[in-house]
Amino acid sequence: MTRQHTTPDGLVIVDKPSGFTSHDVVAKMRGIARTRRVGHAGTLDPMATGVLVLGVEKATKLLGHLALTEKEYVGTVRLGQTTITDDAEGEVTSSTDASKVTRDAVDAGIAKLSGDIMQVPSKVSAIKINGVRSYKRARDGEDFDIPARPVTVSSFEVYDVRDAVAEDGTQVLDLLVSVVCSSGTYIRALARDLGADLGVGGHLTALRRTRVGPYKLDAARTLDQLQQELTVMPIAVAAAAAFPRWDVDAKRARLLANGVRLEMPDEYAGAGPVAVFGPENRLLALVEAYRGKAKSLAVFG
Repeated sequence: MTRQHTTPDGLVIVDKPSGFTSHDVVAKMRGIARTRRVGHAGTLDPMATGVLVLGVEKATKLLGHLALTEKEYVGTVRLGQTTITDDAEGEVTSSTDASKVTRDAVDAGIAKLSGDIMQVPSKVSAIKINGVRSYKRARDGEDFDIPARPVTVSSFEVYDVRDAVAEDGTQVLDLLVSVVCSSGTYIRALARDLGADLGVGGHLTALRRTRVGPYKLDAARTLDQLQQELTVMPIAVAAAAAFPRWDVDAKRARLLANGVRLEMPDEYAGAGPVAVFGPENRLLALVEAYRGKAKSLAVFG
């Protein structure tokens, strides 16, 4: 009699390699974890590397809520060239000498792209326009506009500026940047808009995501490492790290399991999703306050 393989419920923090789509990583993880129940919390472009949060088994219920958390990146913005995709994956559409751009001008441009801003996502993106992916419309040669969306760029800093020469001989500037931003922010759109503001064009040549919410690069594992040893962050640990915690006693845990909407303490009003724990550190549910009571978002107990 063969022992049945059981995959633990939890998160897998992957250090995504360049050249893989987020879906490629999910497909690979389904093989490693030997389960179909794998999903991701927010995509990373194929060119980008770094933190990609995957949920396995019951932890897939957390993913939609984790996708809304703050992200942190380091990357390289090239001033002096625009591309069709706003990053190095696409063909260059214009080149302009950027050697005269000053650091003061760069800083002023970055200031305009910091804080609460309206951002137009890249046309070669997964945004849906009337039900059709933007990248498909772009690939089909359609002329269309994407409406600007509100995003928050809480930190946008340049920590090095390097003179460089592009393949076509254009004098360009490479800015090494770090960005902390809200979900839905396109870093390549920041590169595009910075270059446009400076009059020389810009695109992203490298991007590494170093944090998604509380999950950082030091907790991430490469696909090769995960193939050797599947490292799963238990679902209770993952939820406690990402959401406010509410501990309830055995009686209230039973009521919650039976679908009763518990009265929520005032301290959780407006807190967004809250992780509810019962005795023995058991994750019961993800809830949010609605008219003073706990409305279930996902049930685990």
